[in-house]
Parts: sequence; C-alpha cells; structure tokens
Amino acid sequence: MEQQTKQICAMLLLGGMLAAFLPAAGQSEDPLSRYGIYAGSTHAHTIFTLSHGAQYDRKPGTKKILFVDSSTHVSTTINTTLKPGWEKYQGLPAMHYALAKDNGYDFYVTADHSQEAGFHPTSPLSAAWLATQEEADKATDSSFVALRGYEHSENDGPGGKGHINVINSATYINALEPGIDLAYFYRWLDTVSANGDGPVVATFNHPGARQYDDWSGREPGVTDVITMLEVINSNNHIHYAGFINALDRGWKVSPVCGNDNHGTEGIADNTSRTFVLAEKRTKSAILEAMKHRRTYASLEQNIRCAYTVNDEIMGSTLKPADTYQFDIEISDPDTGNPGDRITKVDIVKDGGQVVQTYTPAPGHSVRWKPVIRDAAAKYFFVRIWNAGGGDAPHADPKKPVAWLAPVWTGK
Repeated sequence: MEQQTKQICAMLLLGGMLAAFLPAAGQSEDPLSRYGIYAGSTHAHTIFTLSHGAQYDRKPGTKKILFVDSSTHVSTTINTTLKPGWEKYQGLPAMHYALAKDNGYDFYVTADHSQEAGFHPTSPLSAAWLATQEEADKATDSSFVALRGYEHSENDGPGGKGHINVINSATYINALEPGIDLAYFYRWLDTVSANGDGPVVATFNHPGARQYDDWSGREPGVTDVITMLEVINSNNHIHYAGFINALDRGWKVSPVCGNDNHGTEGIADNTSRTFVLAEKRTKSAILEAMKHRRTYASLEQNIRCAYTVNDEIMGSTLKPADTYQFDIEISDPDTGNPGDRITKVDIVKDGGQVVQTYTPAPGHSVRWKPVIRDAAAKYFFVRIWNAGGGDAPHADPKKPVAWLAPVWTGK
C-alpha cells in the first residue's frame, strides 16, 4: 500500500511538472520559444574576388590594367601592386571561416563575384566554386555554420542594375555574359537547385532607392527566393530608402547586414550583424530562417530582438485582420554599458510611415505590447534606437540601431 501511494504521488508530481511546461488547453505555444537568435554576416569576399580588395596597395598612382575576355565580354580590373604577404590580407575562404568562428560569429557567408577569374568558365566544376564549398563544409560544426554563395554583380543592364547575393545554390551564372539581364537572372533564380541541405536564398545588396529597374520584374517564384535586403552594408552604410521602396513594390524582404569585407581585417573590426531566428544552429535551420524572413539587421553586435503579431512570428504573412496585437521583446546583455540601453521603439508601415512610437525609461530590457487598428496597411516592421547608436563607427543615438523583419498583412 505504501509503495502504491509513493507511485501515485510520483505520477502526480510528474504531471504537475509537465503542466508547467505545456500550454494550457486551448492555448498555443509561445512562438518566440521555438527559436534561438544567431548572429553573422551575409556578404564577404575572399581571395577569389581577384579584381579588388585588401591585398592590393591603394597608394595614389598605383597602376591598374583592364583585362577583357573576347569570348565572354568579361572585364576585370586588376591592381598590379600587391602588398608584401598579400595572401593574408584577402585570404582563402578557409581563413575567413576560421576568423569568423574565432570572433564569435554563428554563421558567415562568403560571396565572391562570379565574373572573377577563378570562376571561369562558368561551371559548377570551376576551381573557385569547388574550393569554397569544400572549405565551407570543413568549417561547419555544432558551433558555427559556413555558407557559400556568390555575388551576381556588375550587371549594368539593359533591364536594370544591382548586385544580388545568391546563397546555397548548386551552380551560378555570370552577370556579364551576353543575355544575362535581371529578367533572365530572376527566371534562373526561380529554378536553380540547392546545394545539399537547406533552400536557396538571396539578398539585394547595398540597394539604391530606385535600383533593380525600380524594383520591377517581380514574380511570385523569385519573391520567395529573394527574401532579404541589405539595410546595413560595410558595417555602417544604411540603405533604408531602398528597403522601403522594395517593400512598397511588393518585394517581401527582411533586413540583413552584409559587411561586404574585401579582406580578412573586417571580420574582427566590423561590429554590425545579421541576426536570424532559427530553430537550431545548423546549415538547414539558418537557411530556413532566411527563407522565412526571420531576420534583423543591427549596428549593435549583440542586441536581442524578436516580436510577434497576432501570435505569428516576425517575417510571417498574417491571417486577414484589421486589428494587430504586437508583442515586442528587446534586450541587450551588456547591462554595464549605459550606451546599450534601449531608448525608443517604432512600428512602421507602408511608405515608411511611423504608426506608433514607444519611449520607455531607458533600460537594457524592453517589452511592449501595443494594439494597432489598420484596415489598409500591407506591412509593418519595427525599428529600435539605443542610447549609444550602436558599436559601428560614427554611431549616432539620434538614428536607429536595428531594423526588424516585417510582417505582411496579405492585403
């Protein structure tokens, strides 16, 4: 009898413990509890970007030579004065991945220009393409994800201009080869196969306000591949106008930071980051987070941000509604640094219009749950300020420090 009583008590205790961790009847799991927040960069160039970079002497009067391949019409400008020990300045992909891991990145994307010499002829068997993937595979482990991409760049028209990073594709194309305009590229991107685990994703790089043929040519297929846009490029260059115009033209893109370092020194020096909300720190999970637009870009290298709207995670397309319940969580672990205190939060909608602003008593942790009623908005996103303006050079507390993924209303 005593033994039976003990078993019943144990079962009751276990049931109580489980109840504490499981949602109550009729309640859904907290969407934020599913995800970890991982930091990295979506844009970097290795030694395979031969035409320019940190390996060359930038002194005035340095000689440059223009090479033109008559069969492909590919032109490459080569600065012929290399620094002593030049290999260490630009670095093979393996060096980039190792330094990124040593400097606390959770993921790191290399994306060399596909018109560079190592990618000729255009083929999935080109030396640079194979070498970068081999080194990415070797560098990836439980604490770090190395990703190979390429930059579709120097596409000078006709049909629009603009650089785009393609991440995790099985092959690549060259924007300078005849007939490869943006329309061709968008069709190709809609059909290209992934390289192993995870989807193919892409990001608009350092966009001008009216770039990419003024954001035209969008089709549903490519909209689900180009899911990101560089709001931050090269650590502190902001491309907010391009972000707003892309959203207003129907592109469903979330903010990222591509440090765009053409050399290894930027890996440690650059402090801005792309953050992703991913279920695990694996290649497939990081890429799935990018595909589903669960990203944000920040000039502050370790700020933690996430939000839901109507119980749907940032990056989502919501069910039809006219009332939107936001739940915004922001924190910074550097509680000893007054410059990292959160000072303002905006909710922004179509055309960059600020819908509502919250100015908390500055602190390192903020929770805000506003309700917005709007029958016409097509998207909302969140901007954040802190007291110091971030870790990047020329930090300005009068400007935003982070931009979070939108949610789309389906209207």
